[in-house]
Amino acid sequence: MTDWQTALAEIKRGTDEILPEEELIEKLKSGKTLTIKAGFDPTAPDLHLGHTVLINKLRTFQQLGHNVVFLIGDFTGLIGDPTGKNVTRKPLTKDQVLENAQTYQEQVFKILDKEKTQIRFNSEWMDALGAAGMIKLAASQTVARMLERDDFKKRYANGQPIAIHEFLYPLVQGWDSVALKADVELGGTDQRFNLLMGRELQKDEGLSQQALVMVPLLEGLDGVQKMSKSLGNYIGITDAPNDMFGKVMSISDDLMWRYYDLLSFRPLDDIAELKAKVEAGANPRDIKIELAKEIIARFHDEAAAEGAHQDFIQRFQKNAIPDDMPEVSVAMEADGIAIGNLLKEAGLVGSTSDAMRMIKQGAVKIDGEKVEDTRLVLTEAGEAVYQVGKRKFARVTLTA
Repeated sequence: MTDWQTALAEIKRGTDEILPEEELIEKLKSGKTLTIKAGFDPTAPDLHLGHTVLINKLRTFQQLGHNVVFLIGDFTGLIGDPTGKNVTRKPLTKDQVLENAQTYQEQVFKILDKEKTQIRFNSEWMDALGAAGMIKLAASQTVARMLERDDFKKRYANGQPIAIHEFLYPLVQGWDSVALKADVELGGTDQRFNLLMGRELQKDEGLSQQALVMVPLLEGLDGVQKMSKSLGNYIGITDAPNDMFGKVMSISDDLMWRYYDLLSFRPLDDIAELKAKVEAGANPRDIKIELAKEIIARFHDEAAAEGAHQDFIQRFQKNAIPDDMPEVSVAMEADGIAIGNLLKEAGLVGSTSDAMRMIKQGAVKIDGEKVEDTRLVLTEAGEAVYQVGKRKFARVTLTA
């Protein structure tokens, strides 16, 4: 393979679509250092593994010698990305956006090379554009063009409100590409409309158009919906090593390969060998352990990965109760305390209905014994270890 062919193969790994691919090939063949852009709106304080699919792709371009721009959408974050939403998002305050942006800057360098990464904020050029510039930008597109976008089209057809400021979002994201003179923009498959807008606006301004590299959306722990903090199906890159390990081990065997494809830095040949081992009879659990350790080592270190592995063996594979757990004192009434209320007060569930659901699933234990009665009432003072699911433990002292 020539250099550009090798580069293209690396870029295609875990990629859903390149548009137009022939333009990206021409850019790679030119041998020039390209400007690669990916934008992130700081709408939540921490990054999760779903975000890192895109950041990993930035890392690939960085390793290929190109100029990587990690764009923090402090201006677009004030609008709120309407992508995939069936209601208008509540805008964040400037203080919320800036606070979240600070954590992004701290966390992104767990993957990217700090010395080779530009951190930019789109308020740099959007504040300077001003009201007159924004009106001119808005005049470049029509309402009909905006309604071509799938989520807007559905909301309009269903009679659901679309706020005027939501139409500005793709325009601002597109203008970011103009301001940065981006050669390539990266985004999730749900960002197709916004990414194409960047190409349109660059053409209007007489600039070379960016190529688009779209990556899949990573499914969360449930294997169904995309990873999201609001859905609670995420693995945060600041999660404790033991929590990370347990969450990775909880995913299905089929989803494990999706995570390998989108999150692992292992060579593709290595992953093919792992798949062959499973097909030959190896336990998928052991392959999943390797994935968990790789992810933990990336965001913590090798010692933390090995420690989490040993803790997992001790706690789950040997059915051991961990030595270190929260200690909680819970007062009961004269006639005792219902199991659902106890689990809620001990911080092991979010609500009594959650407690009922976990009991019905056989996921609640007292000193290792499964609780099967959702109407159980504890009446005796004393200490016991309560467990909910595989990872939540508390040493609870009941007091009269």
